Amino acid sequence: MKQTFLAILMLATLAGCSDMLEEKPKSLVVENFYQTKDELVAAVNAIYVPMRTDGGFGINYPAQQEGMADYGYSRGSQTDVSGYQGLLPQNVSRVQAVWENIYQSIRNANLVIANLPNATQVSEADATALMAEAKYLRAMLYFVLVRNWKGVPLRTETNMEELALPRASIEEVYNLILADVLVAEAGLTDKTSPDLAAGRPNKWAAKTLLAEIYMTRASTPQDFSEDVGDEWALARDKAQEVINSGKYALVQVQTSEDFQNIFGPDVVSTPEEIFYLKYSHQQGFGLVSYAHRTKLYYGPGGVYAQYTDTVANPIIANWDRADLRRKHILYPDVFDKGPTTVLYRKYRDPLAVAPTGGVGGAGNDYPWYRYADLLLFHAEAAARAAGTPTAEALESLNQVHRRAYGYPSNAPSPVDFDIADYDLSGFIAQVVEERGFETMYEGKRWLDLKRLGIAVQRIKQVKNIDVAEKHLFWPIPDSEMLYNEALDPLTDQNTGY
Repeated sequence: MKQTFLAILMLATLAGCSDMLEEKPKSLVVENFYQTKDELVAAVNAIYVPMRTDGGFGINYPAQQEGMADYGYSRGSQTDVSGYQGLLPQNVSRVQAVWENIYQSIRNANLVIANLPNATQVSEADATALMAEAKYLRAMLYFVLVRNWKGVPLRTETNMEELALPRASIEEVYNLILADVLVAEAGLTDKTSPDLAAGRPNKWAAKTLLAEIYMTRASTPQDFSEDVGDEWALARDKAQEVINSGKYALVQVQTSEDFQNIFGPDVVSTPEEIFYLKYSHQQGFGLVSYAHRTKLYYGPGGVYAQYTDTVANPIIANWDRADLRRKHILYPDVFDKGPTTVLYRKYRDPLAVAPTGGVGGAGNDYPWYRYADLLLFHAEAAARAAGTPTAEALESLNQVHRRAYGYPSNAPSPVDFDIADYDLSGFIAQVVEERGFETMYEGKRWLDLKRLGIAVQRIKQVKNIDVAEKHLFWPIPDSEMLYNEALDPLTDQNTGY
């Protein structure tokens, strides 16, 4: 199924290249192409291609995020990422590649959004679902942009031919994100878009995205001109809707190796999958494992740009060894950083495609949203909305924690947290710790620390590094600053770059 899904995406890309070579007026090509259901499905498929590449979410994005996390470090050409002193040229280029791939996917989404209303050979139900999918993806991509770069140029279906666009404010970006994802929530079905393979958003994925958006807005009210205080309740309610749907469940484990049933390269889908980026054994599209080449966790050798330390890093040093996630994710490997170093093997794939001038392809999927994320969103939002830990919030936290120790997630266990032990701040801290362990090496931790306003404090506490506020966001790339005449390099670049 993974190979079939990838083939569909590549056909969409090739179809786009073919259209560009046709000696016809552009308007005629567009008018002729976006008419049938098959053509529209191909156009939606094309949205996924740029963001799934090595330069997008396959390598560059998770590597940059994980280098900033409090539990880990970077080495080699990525060393400056975890130094929190700005990016050296090679990593500036990597960040630029992420930006460019995101905007290419946004452009492909804009093409669907602009042309789909004029389609004459597609049913209303299919048109609604395909429009909703395009808007879900555009919302998700702008959500990535605004959290990593703050305000960005808003390219939509109405201005996508304009190169000179000013930076929108953070609030303006969120206004577009919310408008898009609300359309997605209303238009997506219980399952996925019509006749499409696994790895497509449904309405539950839209509700999960909404929950995180509301949580982020509620955590950063300074970015908005209007009061967003009720958004903890909105986040709680969206997460609760997903829980109440009964569509999802945690995959049960008894040993650390059972986590391969969640993250392994041969897994097509699980009851835990809400929205994943799907990968297969194809050159240039595989999710990269940061496992050392001598251990054969990654077929073509692996990349060991990230590591952590079982003694120097207190998060890892204090991580309970009975937690099955610890054994699944980390393994010791002595190299130039010392005898207590450990590397990550969450996305191990011994059969990954060997690189031929680039990076090889692994079959592990990128878990953008899984049910564990949703439960921990609910735990935090429900407690914050109530102003105190609640039984429902505690149960969501405990489900994730039980599974980590090999207990059935839906029944009381010896490792359960007790609500009597927590006030609100203590409970939130417990949720944050649990989410750090649960989503380790999923590119989520640094964004969580920033959202919570504790990134600077945590890095000082854990790594004894002073992080200037200006290093919390990435630089607007030269490819944008040099060619977008609406941007002033003196006033529009992020501070410090």
